[in-house]
Amino acid sequence: MSIYIRSSACISPQNTFGNDNFLNDVVEYTGTRFKAIEPDYKEFVDAKSLRRMSHMIKMGVAAAIKCLKNGHTEMPGAIITGTALGCLEDTITFLTRIIEQDEELLPPTAFIQSTHNTVAAQIALMLKCHQYNNTFVHKGISFESALLDAMMLLKEKEADNILVGGADEMTDASFAILSRLGLYKRWPVSNLNLYSAKSKGTVGGEGVAFFLLTDKPSENNLAELTAIRTIYKPANLEDIEKRVIQFLGEHSLNINDIDLVITGKSGDMAHDDIYEQLNQSLFIRSNLANYKHLSGEYPTSMAFALWLASNIIKNETVPETVIERQVKKIAPKRILIYNHYQKIYHSLILVSAI
Repeated sequence: MSIYIRSSACISPQNTFGNDNFLNDVVEYTGTRFKAIEPDYKEFVDAKSLRRMSHMIKMGVAAAIKCLKNGHTEMPGAIITGTALGCLEDTITFLTRIIEQDEELLPPTAFIQSTHNTVAAQIALMLKCHQYNNTFVHKGISFESALLDAMMLLKEKEADNILVGGADEMTDASFAILSRLGLYKRWPVSNLNLYSAKSKGTVGGEGVAFFLLTDKPSENNLAELTAIRTIYKPANLEDIEKRVIQFLGEHSLNINDIDLVITGKSGDMAHDDIYEQLNQSLFIRSNLANYKHLSGEYPTSMAFALWLASNIIKNETVPETVIERQVKKIAPKRILIYNHYQKIYHSLILVSAI
């Protein structure tokens, strides 16, 4: 049974939302943190509700509604989201007020909206959708877990037109904490030179991407979501290579059948060595692309990568800005995405032309 991506919508540090120019106008950042370019939310949410929504909820709701609109669907059969850190802004607001107000007379809004499933719940409330609603909080594979759940629902004929999204935000507090833990670079760097700046740490990012999944074939579908695999703490590089070969083999493919490999290189010397070694071994004859110089690093950045891959297939073109190595110039029909988060959570997604 085939599963298709009918439509998508993405809010990111690039002009990816409602923009027909597919990454032709790349936004350059110089620093160690990217902020999402936000649309005019009044198109999607009334002003009264908008005032009560945090940054993350606004992004999630707008991307979800836009995705449904792009897929000419009014009501999804299920809503599934993946987020590693949830609504951080609301969580920090609530915790700060506990301290400032001495644990007394606390307004409940920030607490209510601080739970990880707030984005999925808010979308359901706005659409009056009473169908299956779930949120996965699985650190670096939260979005992939949501995708797996959606694929199982489709295969079991439990739902159709499933809205799946990945969302994470960056706040001043979380950026400061993660910087102290050494996740981000100590000195400003241009995102266009991210991979040539050989130093520890990467650049922080944020974003939301939603997809409408269906088992119904249509010429309007973006791409086919062929397969997904998550790997927890592989033993070594040989283990990763073996798992990739096995993953492709399960679909009667080998690495030579893949037209483009999108990797999660982040400009962090400590974490990019896996990609560098694979690029010189298993992926030696493959066309290569990267995406984190556009989105920044965050736990659900695979959602941005899937948005990129599905639109590359639909548009039959690879944006110049993402190309790392071009062995053969072709319109990709099969794309393999490989990413790892902190060398712990590894994931593979295979996307094919319809």
